[in-house]
Formats: sequence, structure tokens, C-alpha cells
Amino acid sequence: MENAEEMKAFVESGNAVMGIELGSTRIKAVVIDDRFRVVAQGAHDWENSLVDGVWSYSLDDVGEGVRDAFAKCAADVEAKCGVKLERLAALGVSGMMHGYLPFDGDDRLLVPFRTWRNVMTADAAAELTDLFKFNIPQRWSIAHYYQAILRGESHVGAVRRLTTLAGYVHKCLSGEDVLGVGEASGMFPVDPATCDYNAGMLAAFDAKAGVSLKGMLPRVLKAGEGAGVLTEEGAKWLDPTGTLKPGALMAPPEGDAGTGMVATNAVAPGTGNVSAGTSVFAMVVLDRPMKGFYPEIDVVTTPTGREVAMVHCNNCTNEINAWVRLMEEAGAGREGESLYARLFEESLRGDADCDGVVVVPFLSGEPVAGVPDAMLRVVRRPDSAFTLANFFRAQIYSAFVSLRIGMEILLREGVDMKSLVAHSGIFKTRGVAQRYLADALRTPVTCLATASEGGPWGMAVLAAYAASGAGVALEDYLAAKVFADAAGETVPPSEDGAVGFDRYLENFKTAIVDK
Repeated sequence: MENAEEMKAFVESGNAVMGIELGSTRIKAVVIDDRFRVVAQGAHDWENSLVDGVWSYSLDDVGEGVRDAFAKCAADVEAKCGVKLERLAALGVSGMMHGYLPFDGDDRLLVPFRTWRNVMTADAAAELTDLFKFNIPQRWSIAHYYQAILRGESHVGAVRRLTTLAGYVHKCLSGEDVLGVGEASGMFPVDPATCDYNAGMLAAFDAKAGVSLKGMLPRVLKAGEGAGVLTEEGAKWLDPTGTLKPGALMAPPEGDAGTGMVATNAVAPGTGNVSAGTSVFAMVVLDRPMKGFYPEIDVVTTPTGREVAMVHCNNCTNEINAWVRLMEEAGAGREGESLYARLFEESLRGDADCDGVVVVPFLSGEPVAGVPDAMLRVVRRPDSAFTLANFFRAQIYSAFVSLRIGMEILLREGVDMKSLVAHSGIFKTRGVAQRYLADALRTPVTCLATASEGGPWGMAVLAAYAASGAGVALEDYLAAKVFADAAGETVPPSEDGAVGFDRYLENFKTAIVDK
């Protein structure tokens, strides 16, 4: 919108679209206009808790957080547009991927939400991978459910419905028990030919576990399909003030992987993206099936059902955030200056291999790196130059080091990765993390102008597509309408940087070995 009056008229018309994403440390709501620009936003910070050894969030915290993010976004709309947010054309919800939310026949949660971060399903994942001849990662919903069966957990016999965090919030808003195909593909393997759960694998699981699984799983929808509407009860759940009216079209709920693909225009075969936050993952849309299956590679789908090779790593920016907070507490920040930006820029002065300084950032286990449990370390040689530049360069390198280990498998498979698009906050300081990622993967990395908008914006785009994209393929819709004039910058790998990262990787592998 060009001015406040146009923005006011747009919001009053009921044509605004909202995306809500429940990330690991922040729940964010954004409203976009008809040119996909962010009109307003609101955020709620939250943290998972370690309860009896299980990483979890309570459903009370989920509801309170979503409502707070919405309220702050609605207040931002009113402050900028001079009008209350009463109607939305479309609304979509996304969330951290997969995990375990089992409900009984009365829709009561049977055990606290087990998030993607938990590395507690190794036996189940291994058995199911062998049964299906298809990799089942530990964080997938089916691995959690089968592990509960193997343990003989008392709640198992009462399970009538399984879903993910995005699916739970979507049902609160619409009453519909559905998932977008991308998110569904992390609950249970999906057949790209049918865009539904793999029938042969369902039959194999039922025979092995003695259950009828499909009736427990959400119905699968593709991007662009309607997934219900915001009900009167859902509107009150989201906005207890009663200002928001029901009726908004609901888009199929997706995971943060799907919204990351949309936010980076990476849904067509041969495209790829990297999303880096609490976890880090790379997605490459396949133009042919992979030849083998590997425990480090997940095969999921785009929001329209195309197969994607995914390298997902549990740990990324946690240690960076922790050290920045520590330095802020010590008074390292300067008034009006971003300490993140200062430290990121300082890292450029470090040695290409960090001169033997290594950071191990595993707040939880990291299967891709072969580390089963949490491991937090700062390691250096006696003769290392332990400077702020080398230390913080090692911090940023370590955010990407597990990803590099997994991506090496895709390279050996011959998966086409001519370039990758990266997004989220770690890339906000121009030319730093982007450059290190390009060196780590020896692949050009592009950051778009929308890179820092991330998943909530991507979910809003999917909601807009559900409302207005009829008859147009998602990749064509993104290319023609959303990214036609998108500005971006591509950074190629440098030979010195790539060699330096290789040396850092070797030092890192030594540092994670317990002697």
C-alpha cells in the first residue's frame, strides 16, 4: 500500500491474509497485502521445557502464545492502518515439524507434546526403516508412536488421533483434522503419485503393530486446496476480544520446511533452500527418485507433493544466541548497535579454519553427526589464536557443520544442487553467514530480500494461494506473482574459504569423539 488511507481501505475490505508460524523460540503472525508485502506483524517468544527428559511445550502455552502473537499483529495493524483487524480473506498455520501429539476419543492429549528435538526413538526408527526400506527419522510422528508401542506405554491403547503442532492449531481454528501434504510426509511416508499416505507401508505397519493407523492420521491436502474456514469458535479461540469475525478461508496447515520452500521460491524440481534457526535443514526438490535410502536423508514432499531430499539437523543457532546473551550481560553491546551484527562482522577477520578453535553446539543429540546426546564444547589447540574473530567464526561455522556432513551424501547421489536459496535471521547480517554456508557446501547461496521474513510470510503466501491461485501451479504462482520482481544477492564459494571450512570440519570431527 502506498499510504495509510490505502492500507486502511485494504484492511477494511477484508482482503488481508495472515500467516501464523509456531517456531521453536518464537510464534509469529504476519499480515500481507495483495502484493505479498508485510503490512503488520506480531511475535510471542517462548521456550521448550525439558520435562522428565522430554523436550515439550504445553498446549496451554501454545494457545496463549498464538493469541499473544495475533493480538500484537492486530495492534500493529491498528497502529499502522488506523483500523481494527475484523476480517481476513485467508489464514494459514504452520509449525515446527512433526513430533508426537496423540489424542484419545474425547480429544484429550494423552502425553505431553514430544517435539522434533527429542532423540528417543532410535529403535523404532531403525525397525520401521528396515520394514519400509525407506528412511524413517527419529523425529517423525510414526517413529514416536511406534516407540511408545515398543515400550508398552500405557496410553497407546487409547490413541484415536495423531497430529502435529500445526495440525492441532488448525483444528482449534477450523474444526478440521487435516494436514498439508508436506507436513503429512513427516508424520508417515507419502506416495507422491497419490499425494496420500503410502498404502503399502500403511498395510505393513498395521500388520506389524496390530493397529489400523490411517484412521488416526489427518486427511492430506495439497497447497491451494481449501482446508475449512475459520469458525466462530476458532475466531474466539484466536481473538478472545471478539473483534475478529469468522469465515476466513483456511489453507492446509504446513510445517516450517514447507513454508521455508515457499519463502525461498524453491518448490520446482532442481531448486533448493536452506532454513537456519534453532534447527537447520536443506531441501532439494528431486527430478528423479534417489537411488538409495540413508539415515541422514529424509524424503518428504513440497506443499504440492513433489519429492524432496531433506537434510535436517537438530542444532543450529542455540549456542550463537546463548553466547550473544552472555556478552550482552557482560556489557559488550553498544547503544544503538546490534551485537549480532558486530560479532558476525568481526568473524570475517578470523582465520579461514578458525585456527583450530572449534565449537560443538549440540543442545540435543545430533544424529547426522553421529552424536546421540547433548554435547556443548569449546575446544582449541594450545597454540590456537583464541581471538573473538576466530571464536565467533567457529560459532557460525558450527551452525552449518552437521548440514555439510549430510549434504555430502546428496552430492555422492548426484543430486543437482547448482545453487541454494537461504533464509531466516542468521542471514540478516549481509554477506557473513551466507558466505560461510557457500564455502561449507561449495555451492552458490542466494539470499532474497524477503529472506528474514521466513516461515510466517511463507505461510501467508500459501494462504493467499489457497484464496486466489485456482488453476495455477504453485511454482508458476510464485514465479509470476510473488517473486517476479524479488531482489536478491548470490554469493559463490571461495577456494580459500572452502578449504578453510574443510579443515574446520576435520577438527570438528575430532572434537566430538569422546576419548
